[in-house]
Amino acid sequence: MPEGTIIKALSGYYYVKDGDDQIQCRARGIFRKRKVTPLVGDRVVYEAENPKDGYIMSIRPRRNFLNRPPVANVDQAVLVFSVKEPVFDGQLLDRFLVHVESHGIRPIICLSKWDLLDVPERDQIRRKMEHYTEIGYSVIYTSSVLHFGLEKVMSSLDGTITVITGQSGVGKSSLLNGLNHNLKIDTQEISQALGRGKHTTRHVELLPVGMGSYIADTPGFSSLDFSEITLVDLEGCFPEFVRLHDSCRFRGCTHTAEPGCAVKEAVADGTLDKERYAHYCFFFQEIQNRKKQY
Repeated sequence: MPEGTIIKALSGYYYVKDGDDQIQCRARGIFRKRKVTPLVGDRVVYEAENPKDGYIMSIRPRRNFLNRPPVANVDQAVLVFSVKEPVFDGQLLDRFLVHVESHGIRPIICLSKWDLLDVPERDQIRRKMEHYTEIGYSVIYTSSVLHFGLEKVMSSLDGTITVITGQSGVGKSSLLNGLNHNLKIDTQEISQALGRGKHTTRHVELLPVGMGSYIADTPGFSSLDFSEITLVDLEGCFPEFVRLHDSCRFRGCTHTAEPGCAVKEAVADGTLDKERYAHYCFFFQEIQNRKKQY
């Protein structure tokens, strides 16, 4: 039977890309019985008598998958955060990084709307981002208006399935339009009353942005919970903490209240970012409180 990759899911139909062909498919009832839902990015086996009447027969094993957004076999995630309108939110960035790290997906931080800052503001953001580059994260500064930084984003996508996500209104759709002018994705202005953007993306779809490269444009969202992340998992989502773990006095150190904690010492002497550590403690408490509720 032929195989292909689901590039779009909409209203109960799955659009499977097989070479130059695209086949509209439905999922067989067996998936409902098994409580398995095909996802965009899935490699699937299908059968079809014509391009508009196919059925997905089976799903090949996934390398990974996300629930929010629902997409499978992701190589990397471009986390788009605006430096202004809406204002940059460091805690939300770290929340997204934890979410991506927990699934073993490589993150790329993309700061949009660079044209809205003056020189001192840009210097301030660059200093803040130094902590992330020291950890090992890629940081790209972009402006869809000035077409600045788009070539760096494009070069990072080569041969990958990439999720592009971030808070609503940060310019994801404008970024995608800048990467591929044929996409013509709808964009909307920031709501002045709410200070955030309106959702312009209603479904997950793999969009071509080069030879063998796809980006999953996903609905914007303003928060992420940690329902699937444990306290043990959390440390592993902060790479700079993992590197110091063996230097802590106590095995199994949580880096919150224990004496002789190498992470807390590094925060105190300025080696690690104080704000990012505060976010870790906030997330730790959030997960701990969730456990107490069950």
